Amino acid sequence: MLPPPGPDTDLPIRAVLASLLGALEHHHAGVLVAPPGTGKTTLVPLALAGAVTGKVIVAEPRRVAARAAARRMAALLGERVGESVGYVVRGERKVGPRTRIEVVTTGVLVRRLGRDPDLPGVGAVMLDECHERHLDTDLALAFTVDVRAALRPDLWLLATSATAEADRLSRVVGGPVVSADAALHPVRTVWCPPDRPIPPPHGLRVDPRLLDHVAATVRRALREAEGDVLVFLPGAGEIAGVAGRLAGLTDGTGPVEIVTLHGRQAAGTQDAALRPSAHRRVVLATAVAESSLTVPGVRIVVDAGLARSPRIDLARGLGALVTGRVSKASATQRAGRAGREAEGRAYRCWSEGEHDRLPAHAEPEVAVADLTAFLLELACWGNPGGVGLELLDPPPAASAEVAGATLRALGAVDDAGRVTPRGRAIAAVGAHPRLARALLDGAGLVGARRAAEVVALLSEEAHTTDDLAADWRRLRDDVDRAATARWRDETRRLLPEEPTTGARGRDAWVPDEAAAGIVVGLAFPERLARLRRAGGREYLMAGGTGADLNEGSPLTGLPWLAVATADRPTGRASARIRLAAPLDEATARELAGPLVRTEEQVTWADGDVVARRVERLGAIVLVERPLPSPDRELVAEALLIGLRKEGLGLLDWSPAARALRDRLACCHRALGGPWPAVDDVSLLERAGEWLGPELRKATRRGQLARTDVASALRRLVPWAQAARLDQVVPERLAVPSGSMVRLDYADPAAPVLAVRVQEVFGWAASPTVAEGRVPVVLHLLSPAGRPVAVTADLPSFWRNAYPQVRGELRGRYPRHPWPEDPTTAPPTRRVTPRK
Repeated sequence: MLPPPGPDTDLPIRAVLASLLGALEHHHAGVLVAPPGTGKTTLVPLALAGAVTGKVIVAEPRRVAARAAARRMAALLGERVGESVGYVVRGERKVGPRTRIEVVTTGVLVRRLGRDPDLPGVGAVMLDECHERHLDTDLALAFTVDVRAALRPDLWLLATSATAEADRLSRVVGGPVVSADAALHPVRTVWCPPDRPIPPPHGLRVDPRLLDHVAATVRRALREAEGDVLVFLPGAGEIAGVAGRLAGLTDGTGPVEIVTLHGRQAAGTQDAALRPSAHRRVVLATAVAESSLTVPGVRIVVDAGLARSPRIDLARGLGALVTGRVSKASATQRAGRAGREAEGRAYRCWSEGEHDRLPAHAEPEVAVADLTAFLLELACWGNPGGVGLELLDPPPAASAEVAGATLRALGAVDDAGRVTPRGRAIAAVGAHPRLARALLDGAGLVGARRAAEVVALLSEEAHTTDDLAADWRRLRDDVDRAATARWRDETRRLLPEEPTTGARGRDAWVPDEAAAGIVVGLAFPERLARLRRAGGREYLMAGGTGADLNEGSPLTGLPWLAVATADRPTGRASARIRLAAPLDEATARELAGPLVRTEEQVTWADGDVVARRVERLGAIVLVERPLPSPDRELVAEALLIGLRKEGLGLLDWSPAARALRDRLACCHRALGGPWPAVDDVSLLERAGEWLGPELRKATRRGQLARTDVASALRRLVPWAQAARLDQVVPERLAVPSGSMVRLDYADPAAPVLAVRVQEVFGWAASPTVAEGRVPVVLHLLSPAGRPVAVTADLPSFWRNAYPQVRGELRGRYPRHPWPEDPTTAPPTRRVTPRK
């Protein structure tokens, strides 16, 4: 079927077609590496159709690329789409009895493999743009490799990539790599960063100053070079922003046409952007124009350097699109679009130094995206978790666990990850499993058509405000004809048969707001949310995450919401509600299912034990009442939590308890175990041991505070050590005068004995405790009880310091003895009688 060489078909890929077909003849599998503009998407399928007897299935990652490839191949054959070349995308099918080449999206191929894994009547499968690593592309590749190994060894499999990272692809498909030359014409890179630094994107937000700079760069490019301009921007919002900035644009010869191209447009609008024009054009596009598509007339590329990719917040269960920097590989592909027809220029809105710091390749979706649908497809294929399949990358364990839990909650898989009959029904819908569940279960609650309409709105992301019901009415009223057309197509796909009269009748009594809330609640029960305070914008979702409405939202102050879409921008504690519908508490209870539970809760709150019976919807407290007779063990646990939270100061430490703790600290420091550690951390860690009886008896903070702490502390001391406690660290020490003087162990390394000088006459050495390991520090006092010396070396004091003390004090205290040699003088605690 390959047409002869000509202006439109004499492309670089022709030079390798013979070797490519030879490799496929020999191996039945292979990898083709060819940059954009070489003709791989259009000429290779035509060559394959001439080499095999069955159909050629070409899988593209995007609908617009699938339609464009089919149209281009049909034009090369001089036919209309639907004759020799056709396409099938979600909601649209153009094939006929003579169709030999069928261009489909990778999602359509995955579902077809699930229905007919042996692909009857198909001779070759070509998976285009495998380097983009979308989830469906990874699945289609793994499933087709498995089909070749088990059912169809005769099936040709060709994986194509626009980048040179093909070794892994080659190992997976089991065939050689064939490479084509670069694009037809050279492309000159022009580095044009902003004059001043611009903050990077934040979530979905792009700084308006970057859009100003992109628009200025477009005007510069129009002045400096010839041809149409293809501008790469991250999303439809940025496209609209730059389009507004370029309104009324001229190039000196006349007006310049502003054309947009992104995935949310109607098919006709997308197709118009891919047709030649008599006027000079600026085409504002997302990444859909990065590969597989050829926008005619383009000789200039202006690249904002940004792209959107899906991300999943595993901790909160929130999926979102995030704006980030492109990879080097993507930037190279984008620049290559300028060299398709002639020598071109690529204006990059960043510096060469920044370019060197870009990642080589974008992360594959399997590493960052929600894997719920991905794991369901693997389970339907018979390989839960992908075990036994040739996946380019295995699903990350944490993401797989979260997705598996979601599927089990939906009843789609069993505990072993095997698909259930309900799981197959969910997969057959062809939507995200959560939305499929809402469609199936919502039909009986709001009517089949209404359920399909809401799910179609959520699937197509056709919302313009955060009020889902208002967006629903806007689509019905045909305010945006393109959006309404897409929505109706998707509704028809989800609802292949007209609902019965009974279903319509049930539809009639459910208002739009209630129907929308019910469907969203079925899809995302953990996002049912209750208002935190009357009239506010802050909500708490059942999953435990706070979520806020935008200021001025029409949903502000509604008691309950079913949140369909929310994201949490970097640096924010709460999520931002992007789409929601109102509902009432009774409906929320009904939809939440197992999230509604009643529990007896005994906790430490506001400085005391709080015992209550709580009815919850996930993290949302619905009703709470006092619990008159809480479980003793739960109370003890709450008291223990409170003690550890507030510290040992919660207890009433008597002087005896403090003194005992100090003595035990001295023992542990000097002798180690089994003498217990009694620092705060150790006591709190072992509080259940030494305070066990008191914790089980007390019901309130006050009762625990009245604990006899000294008696409780002794529970930590083993019996053998307890018997020796007074010997090892005595409370009082006998001094030469016969007095029993109390020791102060506040410093466990240096216990203090405060005693009058006269009472220690005759002591030749300082006393010790802890089996002689800890010297006692003597605080020697005057007859009036005032300190005169501090020493742990009594012999040195007698020799050196005592004579000075004697000289100063014997005149002040003449009735007390002050012998010249205190080491031989008799100790006394008495005074000499007056004469």
